[in-house]
Amino acid sequence: MKKVFIDGSAGTTGLRIYERLAERNDITLITLPEEKRKDVNSRKEAINSADIVFLCLPDDAARESVSMLSNENTVVLDTSTAHRTDADWTYGFPEIKKELADKLPASKKIAVPGCHASGVIALIYPLIEAGILDSDALLCATSVTGYSGGGKKMIAEYEAEGRDELLDAPRQYAVSQQHKHLKEIKAIAKLNNAPAFSPIVSSFYSGMCVTVPIFLSQLKNGATIDTIKEIYKKKYVGPVVNYKETNDEGGFLSANALSGLDSMEIAVFGNEERILLVARYDNLGKGASGAAIQCMNICMGVDQTTGLNI
Repeated sequence: MKKVFIDGSAGTTGLRIYERLAERNDITLITLPEEKRKDVNSRKEAINSADIVFLCLPDDAARESVSMLSNENTVVLDTSTAHRTDADWTYGFPEIKKELADKLPASKKIAVPGCHASGVIALIYPLIEAGILDSDALLCATSVTGYSGGGKKMIAEYEAEGRDELLDAPRQYAVSQQHKHLKEIKAIAKLNNAPAFSPIVSSFYSGMCVTVPIFLSQLKNGATIDTIKEIYKKKYVGPVVNYKETNDEGGFLSANALSGLDSMEIAVFGNEERILLVARYDNLGKGASGAAIQCMNICMGVDQTTGLNI
């Protein structure tokens, strides 16, 4: 039975992982009393006595935890942005390329993808891989997310009595084009230019809808909208990420349609001039804790959907 420690179990992602793992009978959770939760020596002991460690911490704290690791057999899954573009870490998105799927089972250091980045990369990388979209392409992406993606502080703001009425409408953020996921998107999707990115938080708890618009003129080698559909259809065959021929609700796309689930749906809309690439999932599921547990399952050699809600 594997021993698992969650460093940062009080945060939104850490709590979700803890709740899911507490129900499993194939692992044992290592926990620290509240007074020792931030104690360096206690954390170091827990990290090195565990078979698997989840880091649910800010970037600098995650790096600190990694520096404490001396047990070469411990598998570390980092949910922060600290190691997502580090060549010594395996990017935890097995669906996007065979290289990652083959590498994950034996990896000791795994960077769990970011929520927004997961959708953008899932949509863009297959087109670059297939040679129908140039790495120099200038792209845009929009992502609508539930407020739980902002962590405890934002959750408290949205759920407070007498909250600011501005929270009742969708709010765009990271308008300076310096969002922390852009570096990851550029590196993993093999883009030479970061996309113009518009993340939007809205007044629902969880869920995410990522959209990347493409003009037919941007595609190479005579590719059409049907070419893109065929690429996705062959790549995303489940069990977690699936291509859907159509998944709208009467011409509408709700960002919280997959709230509470750990799956991701990929779809294509538009015509032979303007195309919309769309990924829908839960920012706390395939966008965070669900993806982390999926990676853990792969490392453990069990069904990758164990403990997931698909």
